[in-house]
Amino acid sequence: MKPMRKFATLIMVLVLITISCSSSTPKHSSKWQSVSSRFQKDFKKLHLVNLQMGYVQNLESIQSLDSILLQENFFKNIEKSLSEIESRNLSTKDQLDFEIVQYETALNLERVALEKEWRTLRNNGASINTNGLSKIENGKKWYAYFLKKWIDIEVTPEKMFEFGLKEIDRVKSRMKSLQEQSGMDSIAFQKHINKDDFFYSNVNDIQKAFEDTKKRVAERLEDYFPYLKKIPDIKIAKGANNPRVKAPAYYIPNEGTFYYNYFDTPYNKRQVGWIYIHEAMPGHHYQISLDINLTHSPIQEMFDYNGFSEGYAAYIEELGYEIGAYQNIYDELGKWEWDIIRSVRVVLDVGLNYYNWSDDKALKFWQKHITGKDDIALREIARMKRWPAQVITYKYGADKILKWKEVGVKNSDFNLKEFHAKILENGALPFSILSKLLNNHK
Repeated sequence: MKPMRKFATLIMVLVLITISCSSSTPKHSSKWQSVSSRFQKDFKKLHLVNLQMGYVQNLESIQSLDSILLQENFFKNIEKSLSEIESRNLSTKDQLDFEIVQYETALNLERVALEKEWRTLRNNGASINTNGLSKIENGKKWYAYFLKKWIDIEVTPEKMFEFGLKEIDRVKSRMKSLQEQSGMDSIAFQKHINKDDFFYSNVNDIQKAFEDTKKRVAERLEDYFPYLKKIPDIKIAKGANNPRVKAPAYYIPNEGTFYYNYFDTPYNKRQVGWIYIHEAMPGHHYQISLDINLTHSPIQEMFDYNGFSEGYAAYIEELGYEIGAYQNIYDELGKWEWDIIRSVRVVLDVGLNYYNWSDDKALKFWQKHITGKDDIALREIARMKRWPAQVITYKYGADKILKWKEVGVKNSDFNLKEFHAKILENGALPFSILSKLLNNHK
């Protein structure tokens, strides 16, 4: 065969292969569009109540048995339809929507099964005990579901308990390392960091410290974070919102303002760095503002994944030195002083809500790892019993992003700015879905 004829034959083969491969795509795309449209239209007709912070409110919002059976039928039909679609033949955008619908369908079927059981229990005299999820019938099953709903569908109570224990060890090790870097023994170090020099007593000084941190951080962000021109300026103010006073700080998106709480008592200077980058830039304000500017599909618009937002903001605290928030070991120590609380809460949340720990057992566990903060312990124990699973969002999400980053930096061409772009470009997502997207980037 002449070279030219060989070339023409090769082209023809490639064309036939292309036609063969692309012919399946329209078929699956068409089927997916039908399922997607049906899901969007009929899901809204179910009038499902969004997940509430409190388990009592979630149980009280359970609908009638007829409504539950209608939901079950809908989600089982969607599940069957999804099984007939080869998602790898869809476009990248449709693949993401497919993953979200599959994720939500699985979670809702688990919820429906629990609600059917709950209605049977209620008919047999069961009631909603307000003293904690572990005190109600099927409480362990409900906790496992709430954990998936708040954190990710792949998590289990047992895994989260072990994760919390490991995080306690990790954080205590980091704190010990900082104490050793100071050149002091543990007793001298504790005495040193409680000196008056480490505290503000005037709100103007606190405001200035946050404003100075804002300026320092702003000078570094361009090297590590994309899309900064899309982000509006962040305002900083002293908090005046009574329902939120128990938190060290909070962010209100529609005001574009980060609030710090100050109650005319000595204000720990070690809080300034980590709080600012968590709540403001490049934490909540950056991530939420960017999310608002992104173009989401109608299916993405249907669901919120707050676990991503909290996990991302907690991850940002790990970059304090790079972005200028931490200027010394004491600024970094402030991050770990709060992170040990978060880590202990992971264990306590599972202990209280899944393993039926008493308040006294939970307090003793707290005191084993944290001293001098029993008032916070009692407040947090009450919170975890009232709002099961929510406190774990911070630690779990931060850990997932850190692990992805650790894998990335092993590659010689790793770029932190590009890494952040990949994490943020699709908005807030469940971590198991985001993991698949990141793997597809490789």
